[in-house]
Amino acid sequence: MARRIDVTGAGGVRLAAWEFGDPPKTDPTDPASDHPQAPEKRSPGVLLLHGLMGRASHWASTARWLSERYRAVALDQRGHGQSDKPPRAAFTRDAYVEDAEAALEQLGLAPTVLIGHAMGALTAWQLAARRPDLVRGVIICDMRASALGAASQREWAEWFKAWPVPFATLADVRKWFGEDDPWVERPNPARGEFYAEVMAESPDGWRPVFEPEQMLSSRETWVYDAHWEELTQVRCPALVVRGLDGELGRAEAQEMVRVLPRGEYAEVADAGHLVHYDQPEAWRAAIEPFLDGLDGLGGGNTG
Repeated sequence: MARRIDVTGAGGVRLAAWEFGDPPKTDPTDPASDHPQAPEKRSPGVLLLHGLMGRASHWASTARWLSERYRAVALDQRGHGQSDKPPRAAFTRDAYVEDAEAALEQLGLAPTVLIGHAMGALTAWQLAARRPDLVRGVIICDMRASALGAASQREWAEWFKAWPVPFATLADVRKWFGEDDPWVERPNPARGEFYAEVMAESPDGWRPVFEPEQMLSSRETWVYDAHWEELTQVRCPALVVRGLDGELGRAEAQEMVRVLPRGEYAEVADAGHLVHYDQPEAWRAAIEPFLDGLDGLGGGNTG
């Protein structure tokens, strides 16, 4: 099952939110559940935020097992997936954070657990810092808090130019991003599949569903700055997860945990930057204990 729900983000941008699993069912052994005047029990919420160039469907496997006990919703962020990509829209940090805030409020998910990958993780902890009333826990997946700098932005611009678009087939997409891309150190089929999910067929072949210029504009709003101060303002429990071969190094991840008022740490072996996509079972094993601990604290924000 994949159910789409449209929400309205900052500046009126239309965003597509997705549920990939059936919501949890009422416990049939609870005698109060059959009472005609029993209050409706609302499942706790989880909002999943993909990284730059990603889309909500990258969270599908995570969302399905989460839906056993949560209302888990994944958001196509502005410029991504099936959400709007207005040429004159803002692709600022404020816009992304305000979109996530609007989604929480319109979907009735708060107080929620925010799970973010890469840029989505930055959005998650920035929202948690600004609106602690909406967030009861944050999971940060392979996102650095340090400034990446101008050289990093130039490398990305050159990388986009190197893409051999349009791709003739999806098999070509999988091969290039999984093997031939100069950024790939060794064959990585999961990376090929990841990028195949963000391609759409056009008259001349397969092209990304996003505009590379909008991705660079989005990235430009955070790569020049460090984000340590915002981490200190996240009052709820927070889990920092890294892949052993990802972009977030162990020392920086552990410093993030130290800076977070209620930080915890986990790492996933044999995973690169796409932790949840590379190793879905190990990813689940890494985050479930944290979620169990949050549930033990109760449904409200304890920060």
